[in-house]
Amino acid sequence: MWKNELGGLTFRIGLGDAQQFVKWTPPDSGIDLSAEVVRLRWAAAFTVVPRVVDEEADETGSWIVTAGLPGRMAVDDYWKRDPRTAVRAIGTGLRALHEELPVADCPFDWSAEQRLETVRPRAAAGRINPADWHEDLQHIGTVERALGVLADIPPVDEMVVCHGDACAPNTLIGDDGTCSGHVDLGALGVADRWADLAIATWSTQWNYGPGWEESLLEAYGVVPDPERIMYYRLLWELSD
Repeated sequence: MWKNELGGLTFRIGLGDAQQFVKWTPPDSGIDLSAEVVRLRWAAAFTVVPRVVDEEADETGSWIVTAGLPGRMAVDDYWKRDPRTAVRAIGTGLRALHEELPVADCPFDWSAEQRLETVRPRAAAGRINPADWHEDLQHIGTVERALGVLADIPPVDEMVVCHGDACAPNTLIGDDGTCSGHVDLGALGVADRWADLAIATWSTQWNYGPGWEESLLEAYGVVPDPERIMYYRLLWELSD
């Protein structure tokens, strides 16, 4: 069903109400599926996320098994032919997720401060190459300048429990054109809502082409915030 850039694979087993999904990742991917399991089990008490059926690991990698949810990925060809509906579902679905997950009860942190603690060692080890950055960020030029920008964290607009990877493929859309659930919550945690919104809007460019970012923000219920959007996209780029 899916292959990510780190070699991870997702398989579907069965059909209909009985279908399950197996997410597998190799041992050197850097992906911690156990972190996703604990987050899914926590979030399931408040919103629609995949139910964890099983988890295992051995020398070949690790994997989790989850029950299926209704709907298609927002990047399914069906929804790519109707980007207006897809983008609106992503925006309203993300707003619902942020409203349903309780900040006060969330034990997971995805704040800019916490994420910067992982970015700085990567930079010091020479593992960040500006040539790999998205063209929207190329004007920053150097790792040193990027770290300077990131050190000036914008004031929090609204603290929520963020998805942590709010790209379009991680939203499921039902036949009625509304969000039917979210997947891939391995980084879920408390942060400014723009940490999610910056990436959700960015992913509309990658999946539907230009012109859909404001539609997503309108569906979510906010006006564009260029400063926070740029900041959290840069943080995302350096965190990978």
